[in-house]
Amino acid sequence: LPQFVRRQQVLGLYRAVLRALRDVPGEAERRHLRDWAREEFRRNKGATEEDAIRMMITQGNMQLRELQRTLRLAKS
Repeated sequence: LPQFVRRQQVLGLYRAVLRALRDVPGEAERRHLRDWAREEFRRNKGATEEDAIRMMITQGNMQLRELQRTLRLAKS
């Protein structure tokens, strides 16, 4: 059960990152960031240690919030 919950958290984070990247101005920048995000998730796909996974999810959420904040500032 914990693995299922963790998997849902990771998938939710991945979707949220890709959704946020839609607002990045410029096709080249958007593509670069999307490729970077996909590669980061792919690179860590095999992680099994619970503490490491939790830490990566926390870091990912912090980076997502920072991206969203930056995009909001850029729009205003």
